[in-house]
Amino acid sequence: MASDSAIGVFDSGVGGLTVAGAITRALPNERLVYLGDTARLPYGSKSPDVVRRYAERCADFLLTQDIKMMVIACNTATAHALHYLQMKLEIPVVGVISAGARRALVVSRSKRIGVIGTAGTIASGAYKKAIHALEPQAEVFEQACPMFVPLAEEGMTSHEATKLIARDYLKTMREHEIDALVLGCTHYPLLREVIQEAVGSQVALCDSAEACTDDVKAVLTDTRKLAEKKSGPHRFYLTDVQASFRTLAARFFGADTDPERVDL
Repeated sequence: MASDSAIGVFDSGVGGLTVAGAITRALPNERLVYLGDTARLPYGSKSPDVVRRYAERCADFLLTQDIKMMVIACNTATAHALHYLQMKLEIPVVGVISAGARRALVVSRSKRIGVIGTAGTIASGAYKKAIHALEPQAEVFEQACPMFVPLAEEGMTSHEATKLIARDYLKTMREHEIDALVLGCTHYPLLREVIQEAVGSQVALCDSAEACTDDVKAVLTDTRKLAEKKSGPHRFYLTDVQASFRTLAARFFGADTDPERVDL
C-alpha cells in the first residue's frame, strides 16, 4: 500500500476514538478509517472465540478501505485476536496492550501496578503477562470494571452514579498502594477524572491509547509509509449508529464526523 493510504482503526464502540484521536494528534498527516462495532458492544463479556470472530469481520471490512496498517483499539480484541490477525494479514497490525504495559513500567517507581479492564481483558491476563515479560519483579493487581463501558457509551462521564461505581471498583487499588494504573480499555480515558479521583492524585494513569501511537509511528517509519501530507478526510463507520458517537467524536475530530452504518 502507498504512504497516502489510510490507517484502519477498529474498536467495539466509541472508546477507540481515544486511540484514533491520539494518532491524529501525533501524526496529523495520516488519514484514518474508523470502525466501531457498536451493534455487538460490549466485547468484554464475550468468549475469546466470539471476540476473535468479531475482530476478523472488522478486519475484513477495513481491508476493503485501502489501508496500509491496522490498529486494534479494543483491549479485549487485542488480547484475543492480535496474534491471529498478525498471522493472517499481509499489512502490519498493532494493538494497545504492549504499549500500555511499557508505559506503566516507565511511570511506576514502586513497580506496584494496577490494571483495570473489561472482564474479558482481565480474564485473559494479557496485561500481567506483558508487564512481567518486561519486568518479572513487578507486582500487578487487576480489577474488572464492566460497568465503565456502558457508562462511557452513554456519556455519563462525570455522573454521581459513575463516581460511586468507580470508588467501589477501585477501593482495592488504594489498599494495594499502587502508584500506576493502566486504563486497560479504550473507553476508560473518557472517565479519566472520575478514575483519578477514586484512586488518588498520587497514582499515575497510563493511557494505552496514547502509548499506542508510538508503535504506530514506529511501524510506519520502518516501512517507509509515513504520510507526507493529508490525502483526504477521515472516514467513520459504525455497525449500529448511536447518537452519542457524534458528541464524543467531536471532542477529537471536530464537527465533521458523520458516521456511516455498515453491516458485518
